[in-house]
Amino acid sequence: MSITVTLFGQILTFMVLVGFVWKFLWGPVTQMMATRSTRIAQGLAAAERGKHELELSEQRAAERLREAKQDAAEIITAANKRANEIIEESKEQARLEGQRQLELAQAEIEQETNRAKEHLREQVVSLSLLMSEKILGREIDASAHHNFLDQMIKEL
Repeated sequence: MSITVTLFGQILTFMVLVGFVWKFLWGPVTQMMATRSTRIAQGLAAAERGKHELELSEQRAAERLREAKQDAAEIITAANKRANEIIEESKEQARLEGQRQLELAQAEIEQETNRAKEHLREQVVSLSLLMSEKILGREIDASAHHNFLDQMIKEL
């Protein structure tokens, strides 16, 4: 065989092979590569979106945390303020109760003093009557009365 016929045979076989590859392999492979390229691009875009959403979520979480801390600080401040108000109210109530008890004690002391004075008056009247009876029962003598009165005062 000659080189030309072999060369033409090889060229023809190569052309048939190129046509076969072009018709049956090249189209599906290029389509598969285009699909894969599209999926990779979509995956990268989705990853970028996810990354962006993650950053936004982190920012929102940080904002919510900041708001929660601020709310907690406000609640603590309000609770401390209310606690101080309750303490002040309790102090005022205790002061008023102490004042009321003091007034009651003073009124009771005054009543007891008045009772003691009344009792003392009754005793003075009783003693005066007793002394008068004894004086009237004895002779009426100024010096004797004076001595008797001095003696009665000593006995008291």
